[in-house]
Amino acid sequence: MKIRFSFSDQDFTATLYDNVSARDFASMLPLDVEVSDYSTNEKIAYLPRKLNPEARGPFPNPAIGDICYYVPWGNLVLYHGDYSSIRDLVRLGRIDGSVEPILTRGTYPMHITRIS
Repeated sequence: MKIRFSFSDQDFTATLYDNVSARDFASMLPLDVEVSDYSTNEKIAYLPRKLNPEARGPFPNPAIGDICYYVPWGNLVLYHGDYSSIRDLVRLGRIDGSVEPILTRGTYPMHITRIS
């Protein structure tokens, strides 16, 4: 499933994986959240409710551009830097193309919609 993220003057797409947690996330769309920087390698956004954590990790080959869900905090994570897979992460999908749009520092309203 393809989704679109829009925030600040940035617009990019991503592909969700076919797992229970990603389908649960997709069921929330369209969605308006606030996205902000966390640490030096990620942007986070708190979701309005917890997702089904059935697909939680650890998982192989964590990569820049991954879209994950952090179970303890109930937040969406967009990785623009290296990270390690841990048990409390669920990989939901992957940013299509470059992660450059999420390198914009700061806190912004973000709109997430389903494309297909």
